[in-house]
Amino acid sequence: MARDTSDTTPLTTRDELIAWFAEGEKPRARFAIGTEHEKVPFYRDGHRPVPYAGEKGIRALLEGLGRETGWEAIEDAGNLIGLAGAEGGAISLEPGGQFELSGAPLADVHATATELRTHLDATTRVADGLGIGFLDLGMSPKWTREETPVMPKSRYKIMAAYMPKVGSLGLDMMLRTATVQVNLDFASEADMVAKMRVALALQPVATALFANSPFTDGRPNGFLSRRSEIWRDTDGDRTGMLPRAFEPGFGYESYVDWLLDMPMYFVKRGETYHDVSGASFRDLMAGRLATLPGERATVSDWANHASTAFPEVRLKRFIEMRGSDVGGPSMIAAQAAFWVGLLYDEASLAAAWDIAKNWNACDREGLRATVPRLGLAARIAGRSLGAVAAEALTIARAGLAARARRDAQGRDETHFLQPLEAIVAAGRSLAEERLADYEGRWQRSVEPAFTECVF
Repeated sequence: MARDTSDTTPLTTRDELIAWFAEGEKPRARFAIGTEHEKVPFYRDGHRPVPYAGEKGIRALLEGLGRETGWEAIEDAGNLIGLAGAEGGAISLEPGGQFELSGAPLADVHATATELRTHLDATTRVADGLGIGFLDLGMSPKWTREETPVMPKSRYKIMAAYMPKVGSLGLDMMLRTATVQVNLDFASEADMVAKMRVALALQPVATALFANSPFTDGRPNGFLSRRSEIWRDTDGDRTGMLPRAFEPGFGYESYVDWLLDMPMYFVKRGETYHDVSGASFRDLMAGRLATLPGERATVSDWANHASTAFPEVRLKRFIEMRGSDVGGPSMIAAQAAFWVGLLYDEASLAAAWDIAKNWNACDREGLRATVPRLGLAARIAGRSLGAVAAEALTIARAGLAARARRDAQGRDETHFLQPLEAIVAAGRSLAEERLADYEGRWQRSVEPAFTECVF
């Protein structure tokens, strides 16, 4: 998240919290696609992590990219921590220096791919002069947690102190993983519910298709998506498969109640982040926070609190898919195409739900537990996940074809699915390809990843 919301309108009732989500509804003609991706920077000389400070550090990279693009600086306590574009895009820093593009809301996957190329071209021009490259892996493959630099963002200091209290791998999540996400719109509460259920149920399919984090500390870690496994031991209060989404009557109200039960991290007043980790948003609304007595909730507080929920699919004023490791440019575009094809066409949305509608909570949770290690070989309800993925891709292709959004060459969006279709046809994820390289021509070293697994 590049910049915290700034809206001091007071919130005094639960109905106002519910209305905040409802205000995200859009007519279908205005549905957009927002794609976010993180990439791990490294020095090409020596394959070392890139610190924040210094002539060739992350700050220098941001400064150079600001000059290159003309984007506005975002600061935190005097530190440059991001850039904001005029059309809604932004650059932000994850805790370990992962460099993130939060894309603008765009009309189709063609525009997403163009935005990505423009961003990578500009970033590469600046990074080359600093000797910096970027990995296209879902987890840094070599450096320990202690070797990974920490970025100077105030919210991250609070989160880093709190994470070890609620899970053993939260700091690994913050410092060493990289993901790609796509954000999609909803037209009504019923539309939101339908999309949340399909997206949550099929999120492990995306985890398997995009699995790309098989190395940690310089060796194989036993998983195809270690990033996904790390999330299973990060913070049970705010992560997971959101089982309430499948309960009768789920909607904005139920999600609000979940957020109200989820402990807070911080309250921001002015430029100061106040550590209220573990406190209740209900107490903030009532002015009963022990650390900020008398302080009451605002729209900013609610938006910021909602951004600290990390289920596999997150509801804000859009729906965010969170289950995938980052990959190269074709995989980033493929992630957008996969979910757009499934969720933005009514017939495809219904067909996708037909895949998962008879799965129960044990089925879904069991798949979530096994997919980080097994990928497409995992099983659910008597089927291999590879077979489920093949069916989902057929549905997504039909949904994209029905949209009939064409580029200047006359191509519709279906061609963006080709990398995923190749993975299903081969039955091997990027992680499995790279593990084979490690055992073969890489001669059991991750060093070649720094020349081959890069943007």
